[in-house]
Amino acid sequence: MVTARRSASASAAPGTPRPGLRERKKMQTRQAIRRAAYRLFEERGYDATPIDQIAEAADVSPSTVFRYFPTKEDIVLTDEYDTLLEAGLRARPADEPMVESMRQVTVEALAEITADDRTELVQRMRLVREVPAIRGRTAENTARDTEMISALLAERSGRTADDLEVRVISAAILAALQEALLRWVEDGPDADLEALVHRAMDVLGRGLTL
Repeated sequence: MVTARRSASASAAPGTPRPGLRERKKMQTRQAIRRAAYRLFEERGYDATPIDQIAEAADVSPSTVFRYFPTKEDIVLTDEYDTLLEAGLRARPADEPMVESMRQVTVEALAEITADDRTELVQRMRLVREVPAIRGRTAENTARDTEMISALLAERSGRTADDLEVRVISAAILAALQEALLRWVEDGPDADLEALVHRAMDVLGRGLTL
């Protein structure tokens, strides 16, 4: 999610089936491509790293890279956690404020990700901040996540997903999460990301007052 995405990473809902062997192999290939790409981005810069070099570093063909990631921006903006955000939110109590649901799903996911994943998250947020093409695609992803959260909030509240207040809440939650992630990158990877997420959600929870 950055959703900034996300990271906005999210953990699977209780009872979610474990992926089968075929899906696990696909995940391993995606991870190999993504990690090779991040390594090259760090060494050579994003714009100076073509897909064929990423493919070579990941020991796959360029067509395989494009099969998993249609564009270079997708390598940065998608991961295995993205599809689990909705499941994580749906697993939360229906009467819980959406701000609190997002807080809990995000913090629980962050507690489970590896050190390598955190390193990639730092790189992702730096690229979001520095590369115009990625910033543009981030806006598209955020719009999609806003629609998903709006739909869930509509189910909880009995309002429609296109209700202005529903969409404002959804957009504000995602914006707050992204700002927490960007602040984490600015403060350095040793900063407490979970505390920043709590702080950002607290601002929303108290009604945007200082």
